[in-house]
Amino acid sequence: MFAFKVGKKNIGNQCNIVRWFLQALMLFILLLFSVVIFLKLYDDPIKDKTKNTLKFSRSSMMDSDAEAPCSMKNVCPGNHIGFFVQSGAANVVPPKICINNNLALGTVLNNAGGGINVVVVNGKSGDVLKTDHFNMYSGSVEPLIELLKNIETGSVVLMAVFDEGSTKLSEEARTLISEMGSSSIHSLGYRDNWVFVGGKGMMGKSNFEKYIKSDSSKNKYDNWPEMVEVEGCIPKYVE
Repeated sequence: MFAFKVGKKNIGNQCNIVRWFLQALMLFILLLFSVVIFLKLYDDPIKDKTKNTLKFSRSSMMDSDAEAPCSMKNVCPGNHIGFFVQSGAANVVPPKICINNNLALGTVLNNAGGGINVVVVNGKSGDVLKTDHFNMYSGSVEPLIELLKNIETGSVVLMAVFDEGSTKLSEEARTLISEMGSSSIHSLGYRDNWVFVGGKGMMGKSNFEKYIKSDSSKNKYDNWPEMVEVEGCIPKYVE
């Protein structure tokens, strides 16, 4: 009789243990499921934050372009050419180049693109002669070289990088740009940001150039550094 009572109590204890184990297992499965869902939704918070920042930047830039594409701080004398050059932001916001407070290349005109963006200006009149962009990641450098060689002496040349501007950039192309006054073109590397204003037949180095190297520990936009820009006035070309 005593042995029977003990056996019944043991069976009750075993049932409680099994019930507790099943409840703990269900709780663990629910917790694991919640963690998996959380990781899928927030796989890379920093990256998501960067994407949101870039989306906001693009929206802000497009709104700014629509309202006032060029808003130069300086007023240039009549015998000068005014300019504003802004590089792209990562691979999201295209660059912008303005001549005499008028947009020559940018989002609104839909004539900017990945790689090196170029605007050629008549150094005597200030008229825009040519706008183009050259894919330096998967494109060919030859069209850029041809353009650089055919630019007339006395022309003002403005350049801005968008996304990646160095992969296909040959030594010949770098030298041609250097001869227009660039000090940084030979250093331009993968996803570096760069803007430059020089001229064909220019003597010496340009004062209008900014270059920032891509550095994963310092980049503002994940794999890309922050935008750079230059603004100023260049005397019209006199033969």
